[in-house]
Amino acid sequence: MASQNRRNPIMFKTLVTACALCALAGGSHAQKVNHANMDHAAHMAATAKAQRQATVAERGKDVMPFSLAATTHVFTKTTNGGVQRVVAKDSSDSAQVTLVRQHLQSIRAQFLQGNYSGPSHIHGQDMQGLAELQAARPGQIVIAYQDVQGGAELSYLTSDTRLAVALHRWFDAQLTDHGKDAMAGHAQQGGMKH
Repeated sequence: MASQNRRNPIMFKTLVTACALCALAGGSHAQKVNHANMDHAAHMAATAKAQRQATVAERGKDVMPFSLAATTHVFTKTTNGGVQRVVAKDSSDSAQVTLVRQHLQSIRAQFLQGNYSGPSHIHGQDMQGLAELQAARPGQIVIAYQDVQGGAELSYLTSDTRLAVALHRWFDAQLTDHGKDAMAGHAQQGGMKH
């Protein structure tokens, strides 16, 4: 093979380049994008969304100790805030369940101190709703932790309409960024469930 490569270096370089391009194309999408019947703008938007989700998933490893692919984030808006639930896709996966519970307890403590550095690192400082949440005074948002089947949840409650809207925008940003690993819950009236 080595003697053949010296005889036809252009063919060898073409083969190496083709292999590299195939590898890049195969790994460039976090999710498969269906390109059928898409115009150029829709194609570009779908590609950008897939790339953003891949970036968020990669950054998430720095903050979330559990596997994003092995869990589902459920974001349910309420009139006065919302509920963020994280559950293992396999509720018998005790390792994931434990990691989810530890993480949500930890971020609750951080959020109550106004520290939203985790979401900022994962989603970016310009994440929708984040600036308002960071600027909230202590006690303006009540955050309660609860174990649930297969994971845990945080319930957010505020009497400040502006902060409730910020929480909803923050939930929407997470739904978009986590893609297939997140889902919207059923809207609820009022505040926390207890």
